[in-house]
Amino acid sequence: MSRPESDAADHQPHHEDFTSPHPIAPLELPLNDAELSTNADLKTQIVRFTVTGAGSGVLDFGLTLFLQYVLGAPFAVAKSLGFILGTTTAYLFNRRWTFQAEPSALRFVAVALLYGVTFFVNVGLYTWLSHLWPETVLYSFVAYVIAQGTATVINFVVQRLVIFRIR
Repeated sequence: MSRPESDAADHQPHHEDFTSPHPIAPLELPLNDAELSTNADLKTQIVRFTVTGAGSGVLDFGLTLFLQYVLGAPFAVAKSLGFILGTTTAYLFNRRWTFQAEPSALRFVAVALLYGVTFFVNVGLYTWLSHLWPETVLYSFVAYVIAQGTATVINFVVQRLVIFRIR
């Protein structure tokens, strides 16, 4: 392996300055923004939000069922971890594809707060319904649909009207 080249003036090796603070880069998806319209209409946004939500929902519900029925995790733990996986995936796709928004620290904080609220709505409803009904995959699915549906409506309205209007 070769040694770093030295600067002729001070005979010091060239290297990056790792002591100065660097901003934390937000998570990005490798999508080509040039192909996307930055002015998607409501119908397009609803379709994209639905597609993103369906995919994220499969991840969420799949992990929830796996943790609950295969590993024996409690309702709230299983749903919490499923929610985190699903909503993280949904945020990344919705920011880039559904709403075509640039990265923003303020927007990220707003989304984190929104997801905090919908986390308690989603996990609370799922856990409450799971305690009311027999513990079967069918009833877990119905509880999931009700909890996720409620959180999804809240998410779409707040993201469209507030969060993705933040500049």
